[in-house]
Amino acid sequence: MLENNQIDIASLDVIFNRMLETITSSKDDVFIISEQSRRNFEEMQQELEVVRHEIKIIIDESDNLEKLLQLSRQRLVIVSKSFNNHSEEQIRAAYENTSNLQLKVSLCREREKQLRDKRDDLERRLRALYDTIERADHIVNQVNVVINFLTTDLKNVGAALEQAKIKQDFGIRIIAAQEEERKRLSREIHDGPAQMMANVLMRSNLIDRTFREKGADAALKEIHDLKISVRNALSEVRRIIYDLRPMALDDLGIDPTLKKYLSTIMEYNPGVEIQFLSYNNERRIPSDYEVAVFRLVQESVNNALKHGKPNLIIVKLEWLCDEINVVVKDNGVGFDTESAREGSFGIIGMKERIDLLKGSLKISSSIGKGTTILMKIPLPTKDEEIR
Repeated sequence: MLENNQIDIASLDVIFNRMLETITSSKDDVFIISEQSRRNFEEMQQELEVVRHEIKIIIDESDNLEKLLQLSRQRLVIVSKSFNNHSEEQIRAAYENTSNLQLKVSLCREREKQLRDKRDDLERRLRALYDTIERADHIVNQVNVVINFLTTDLKNVGAALEQAKIKQDFGIRIIAAQEEERKRLSREIHDGPAQMMANVLMRSNLIDRTFREKGADAALKEIHDLKISVRNALSEVRRIIYDLRPMALDDLGIDPTLKKYLSTIMEYNPGVEIQFLSYNNERRIPSDYEVAVFRLVQESVNNALKHGKPNLIIVKLEWLCDEINVVVKDNGVGFDTESAREGSFGIIGMKERIDLLKGSLKISSSIGKGTTILMKIPLPTKDEEIR
């Protein structure tokens, strides 16, 4: 398929069209599932209405039978007390009537229980079916976005790749890098603001009850704690927004941006000192390299704060002719590198980013002795920067 590093555009177009056909076909299948589920949902709703109506009828019937049973029992008591004043046939009729009514009441109650169980089961199935419909619609919408992207933005990607003489995996690596950033942001929002706002919602519901049960002072304390939680959530949101892309990186470069970023991190983490050192002066490098260095330091510092619990973090940049050495060292609790989880999202993301830059990553740590991360990143030559 490849010859002299040139991309076979015809083969690429075939692959692209097949992928587009597969995605479109899958979208149609999901749409059919969604429509079938919607029809089942409507039929089940109708069945549920019938069951609810039957429950109402059986309840009314049961109530009427209860009243008749009560009257029959009263009649039976009267007959029993004046046994000699009634014929044997009258006495037997009174007993049989009461017994029959008791049987009917029991049958009604059993029927009501069956109907209620059926109603509950239908309601559970309706909720599950509704979730399925929502998921299917969500998938269809997402696939439509992908198809629109593929048929517009990426339609001419083959010619662009051939003209720029970029490796065939260019698009895949870009998509993978974007996905990693989305996953990182998703994890940060889930573990940070989302959890905090859930806590705020829960605590806000407790304030009224606290006021009624424990008085105004306790309620004011809850409000004070709630303000702290809201303030923390706001700070976390601002941090995430800043983390997305510091504007100073494009204007000033790595050193000033890292100084500001690490200073901000210290403000958000009282009790932690972060020292930043840069040797041999900085020179401006391509934007993608600057972003990569910033993200690697960012991820290393975040991991140290999250897992290491240090009170001192040292970040060093050493600028050489053909590479940058980046060291992030902390005096935290450390970890056993032999038993460390290979599936750590942070470490995987750092390794992937380092691999894209053709650099190397070394992590040294032991329990109780902190962690040191050494990254060597080769710098592009002048010719590579021009290309």
